[in-house]
Amino acid sequence: MNVLDSTHDPERRAWVPSAQAPDSDFPIQNLPLGVFSRGGDTPRGGVAIGDQVLDLRAALEAGLIRGEAAEAAAGPTLNRLMAMGRPASRDLRQQVSDLLAEGSDARARADDILIPISGVQMHLPSAIANFSDFMVSRDHSWRLGATKDAIAPLPPAFDSIPIAYHSRASSVRVSGEPVVRPNGQWKRGDGVHFGPTEALDYELELAIWLAGENPLGTPVPMSQAPGRLFGYGLLNDWSARDVQRWEMPPLGPFLSKSLSTSVSPWIVTAEAMIPFAIPARRAEGAPPPLPYLDSAENRARGGLSIALEVWLLTPRMKAEGGGPARLTATDFATMAWTPAQMVTHHATNGCNLLPGDLLGSGTCSGPTDESRACMAEIILTGPIMLPNGETRRFLEDGDEVIFRGRAHAPGAVSIGFGECRASILPAPPWPAA
Repeated sequence: MNVLDSTHDPERRAWVPSAQAPDSDFPIQNLPLGVFSRGGDTPRGGVAIGDQVLDLRAALEAGLIRGEAAEAAAGPTLNRLMAMGRPASRDLRQQVSDLLAEGSDARARADDILIPISGVQMHLPSAIANFSDFMVSRDHSWRLGATKDAIAPLPPAFDSIPIAYHSRASSVRVSGEPVVRPNGQWKRGDGVHFGPTEALDYELELAIWLAGENPLGTPVPMSQAPGRLFGYGLLNDWSARDVQRWEMPPLGPFLSKSLSTSVSPWIVTAEAMIPFAIPARRAEGAPPPLPYLDSAENRARGGLSIALEVWLLTPRMKAEGGGPARLTATDFATMAWTPAQMVTHHATNGCNLLPGDLLGSGTCSGPTDESRACMAEIILTGPIMLPNGETRRFLEDGDEVIFRGRAHAPGAVSIGFGECRASILPAPPWPAA
């Protein structure tokens, strides 16, 4: 399944000029899938190439792509394609790569099948039935855990299982939709309060989109887990830290997390990520995983090399015409559990994972100061000092948070994920009656 083919060839070039730009997120080696609309028409599937969208419905009607996979991907969500599994997305990828490659006759139909990305509205790529959020960064867990217990900062089960909780699917939103500051309850020195959160934070995570389906009561062993990984994106697990601290014991996060979750609109398929697979990481001194969470394939190729960044654009920066400031630079390569292990553990009890389901990796913090992937970690050493003289402990109204990511590996063409961004709107007044 995870085998390089002509679609990964670093020498392959697209006839779309913008796809050749060195900093393009979407060269022909990427070909991420998404759902878009234009002018209020019905949403439909597309593929990002350079600064353009390949309209899959138009390409299908023109006879440039064909088959059940192409038909499924051209619909208003990608769920049908996801249900068909990895072989279908691999077939579609090959067709689209051949269509866009230099020398293809499809270039003569460019005006019929390509639309500038700047001229479309992006939508959630799937109808999400379920969203589960993991915690796979040892560094993140250690740093925040040490504020409560310096002797034993990690949860007891951290090195044995990929820890997770079920989050709220209905509040997942596509990049660009603003986030409303939530009201909530929390405790401070002078008592219990209710009102707008005073500690709104971002969490930089990897979005993991699922393919296929296992019947209820049927687990997914490690040998099958890679086939359930449809693709990846960026995910912001917005968090109200004051509410979270108060509500977590004993059942974990609830309203502090369900306020909103932002995801990038393009899904970088598992096929596109094959060149960026790396050995699974295991912390020094950590016990080996139990056999059900272990496989030779996962040890050799279960991890992913993805450089991840967070940028902050404040209202003052906008007013002064300045650019955003980088707050976080980390890499998914340092995570303690792999996407395949997340899938297998999730389905250990027979939980039926559905096509289009979403997993969050948890905060992708690494070992260095600059790789702290949420504000709660960054401010452990003091307030955040921005280049224009502003300071932050948590997010303020009007702030815009921007996630970016690029997969990288020696000899491979680097591919990007596009942006995941959202601005903070003020909390609504609480109803008087």
